[in-house]
Amino acid sequence: MATNKNPRLSQLKTPFETDTTRSWQDYPRPQFKRDSYFSLCGRWQLAVKKYETAAKVYSRFAFGWASEQQTDKFTLTELGDIIVPYPPESRISGIERQLKENETWLYTKKITLPEGFVKAKVILHFGAVDTHTVVMVNGKLAGTHRGGYTPFSFDITGLLNNGENTITVEAEDKLDVEFSFGKQTKTRGGMWYTPVSGIWQPVWMESVCESHIESIRLTPDMDSVTVETVGGVAEKTMVINTPAGYVTHTFTGDKTTVKIADPVNWTPDNPYLYEFTLYSGEDKVDSYFALRTVTIEEVKGQKYICLNGKPFFFHALLDQGYFSDGIYTPATPQGFEYDILTMKRLGYNTLRKHIKVEPDLFYYYCDKYGMLVFQDMMNTGVYNFIIDTALPTIGLKRGITHKPSRLRREFFEKECREIADLLYNHPSLVYYTIFNEGWGQYEADRNYAELKAYDPTRIWDATSGWFFEKDSDVDSHHIYFRKVKLKAKPSRPLVLSEFGGYSHKVEGHSFNLDNEYGYKKFSSTEELSQGLCDMYLDEIVTAIGNGLNAAVLTQVSDVEDETNGLVTYDRQVIKVDEKAMQDMAQRLYTAFEHKLNG
Repeated sequence: MATNKNPRLSQLKTPFETDTTRSWQDYPRPQFKRDSYFSLCGRWQLAVKKYETAAKVYSRFAFGWASEQQTDKFTLTELGDIIVPYPPESRISGIERQLKENETWLYTKKITLPEGFVKAKVILHFGAVDTHTVVMVNGKLAGTHRGGYTPFSFDITGLLNNGENTITVEAEDKLDVEFSFGKQTKTRGGMWYTPVSGIWQPVWMESVCESHIESIRLTPDMDSVTVETVGGVAEKTMVINTPAGYVTHTFTGDKTTVKIADPVNWTPDNPYLYEFTLYSGEDKVDSYFALRTVTIEEVKGQKYICLNGKPFFFHALLDQGYFSDGIYTPATPQGFEYDILTMKRLGYNTLRKHIKVEPDLFYYYCDKYGMLVFQDMMNTGVYNFIIDTALPTIGLKRGITHKPSRLRREFFEKECREIADLLYNHPSLVYYTIFNEGWGQYEADRNYAELKAYDPTRIWDATSGWFFEKDSDVDSHHIYFRKVKLKAKPSRPLVLSEFGGYSHKVEGHSFNLDNEYGYKKFSSTEELSQGLCDMYLDEIVTAIGNGLNAAVLTQVSDVEDETNGLVTYDRQVIKVDEKAMQDMAQRLYTAFEHKLNG
């Protein structure tokens, strides 16, 4: 039976728990959509496997080895039903239990595929499972995966029965720092949060023909898009929906460039998406692209990040992506829509997705609604409060690095490339952070050079906050506990990648009943709004005059002990005055225009 239930969470219900407009049963990948879709979200059986030999279990999972015959000794405890894709630690999963020493989760689901579903091949997809996964279909190994933040899939055609099929997923998560872990910690508190494990993103199947399109890569310009494909037959046809009507473009091979007449460029104010269908023999995929560029240009002797060739002020928020209902996974995708649309209504145009990779739907909503995304890579390695936080806060911001093991180095660099591939097609994604505040940082210059070469279409922040080496696209700073006093260097765009952290605890909507966590405390909506506006209009406007290109306020929402969000953890209360925030945002944009145009 479930244990470790937190009575505080039962009071923090979000509006999304009763929402019916969105569901995790909906198609999870709008930018690569087929009509052959079978969702596996919903009820699974969950058990805990307790192993006797910890070393063998860890080796089996963490290092990618798996066998069809499980020989390690274990005991099995049935926990009942779990609702996928919510992590077992969350309230709405129905489990609300954490893994203990030497334990793994064992998920089981029995399914019968609809008649006529199976074409030539059946692919089983996982959005993300934390951290190491072994998947079996009808008792036979389908495959394994390492890492808790990237999708994976297996061709299970040869493992399926004609009637009922049994899928099992075994997941192990030791919060091993050799692998990415984000803000999770075994002893949560302050800026570190409850750990999650197991399945936390959608699971689904699709059936495809023998020669099917495996992937599409979309590289936009201001008036064209370059399309690269993997798989499918030689001749392909794109049918694109444009403002002037449908346009058909046929090409042979795996790469083509399509010119768009009278192009509409994507911006946060006008997030126009060109929807298209790609036909390849018997296969058909629905997708979309947008026309926009992200570059660094020199304007009046100062480098700026430009959107569609023009300097742009990124009025941004740190976005942790935690919810009081499902922790890592909101009760419905409406949770993502709420955060994006609420922050847009408050005047913001950018979210810095902080050390977490979301389900594809989050990035789709950012594309659709016009919210730019700064995306962090996932941290690995040991965090040290003195080295990584205390010393930089008092001024020691250079000369610190960590030495990774071979395993951590290989995993981190591979995952960075997987994330860059995963998010490449999203027009909202404009900026990556490699290392945040030195957490696990090593060889930042080499990692920057290699990742910039891997995706030169985005901005790369090598060292967000401090411990800058020599190379990065931007000059990136974090400032808390003191006034923002920054002046741009002509050679790089100036980015204030974290600041603020102002706190207002709303009674009845807070996780921690006793304490409040933030960097300056206010007792009411009026006081918090005034404090934020004063800081922006005094410190940030001055910095804009000194060349500031982007400012990332901490943060979108409260998270557990942290009470420094613009909305509460349960998303029930907006903690700031909307009109005041809108007016302040407009004054920032005006100040930026004055800086550029005199």
